[in-house]
Amino acid sequence: MKAIILNASAWMIVPVMDAFAKYLSSSMDVLQITWARYFFTVVFTLSLMLIFYRQSLVWTKKPALQLIRGLIFVFSTYLFFYAISEISLPKALTLAFVAPICVTALSPFFLNEKVGVKRWTAVSLGFVGTLIVIRPGFIELNLATLAALGNGICYGFYLIITRKLSTSDNPLLTLLLSGLIGTVIISLFMPSVWVNPSTNQWILMALIGLIASVAHLFLILSLKYADASKLAPLGYTEIITNILISYYFFNELPDNWTYLGLFIIVLSGLYITRREYILKRSN
Repeated sequence: MKAIILNASAWMIVPVMDAFAKYLSSSMDVLQITWARYFFTVVFTLSLMLIFYRQSLVWTKKPALQLIRGLIFVFSTYLFFYAISEISLPKALTLAFVAPICVTALSPFFLNEKVGVKRWTAVSLGFVGTLIVIRPGFIELNLATLAALGNGICYGFYLIITRKLSTSDNPLLTLLLSGLIGTVIISLFMPSVWVNPSTNQWILMALIGLIASVAHLFLILSLKYADASKLAPLGYTEIITNILISYYFFNELPDNWTYLGLFIIVLSGLYITRREYILKRSN
């Protein structure tokens, strides 16, 4: 029960961070918002590790992989923040849900995992769900929609690399290094887009980093009490908070096609998770 509460709580608060980012995007560049997300994540994560997890402050065993993961993650975050600045939160998140499906599709090539016919069928259905949301040829395919889909694909690669790092590096160390890489990379571009934030904007920027840190900490702690395969379906609870926030604060709701696509994508993702759990138990 503790694992479920921690994991579900993490996913339920992430849309609050997304809402702050969407709100800020009306007054500052998305790149500056992305910088704030990483800068304050480093501040809060480093403080947490210095106080409670000082033993985790060691050098990574796989620096090259950490660098690649950090670069992919920062690009994924930028794509998502850009997407939600232009399209609704639910639509952007629905397309981001292709990440677990991408992991399954890519795992034979990067993780040497065997994917059977049933899981390939689920991957195909997830792709159909994505097409229903995008509806190419029926509605205009804009850059923000492609950015949301690109975020999901990038996040799939990010999850694959995270799996590889899970056997060598502490998760908190990985979180800290991701934040450092993101902060350094984006800081190079800050002079060209920087606007001086107001006090309220600084608070929202800091809250984005704080929520990201707390959510990741909850996810890490939840994995101490239950296997990732059991907790994976809880990630889809994020859409509940996402839709509520989108409706009450931005007056946005998904259309019927997005609901249908979401249903298919989530269903295929849940099936893939279930199959992975069964195969893991049989081994």
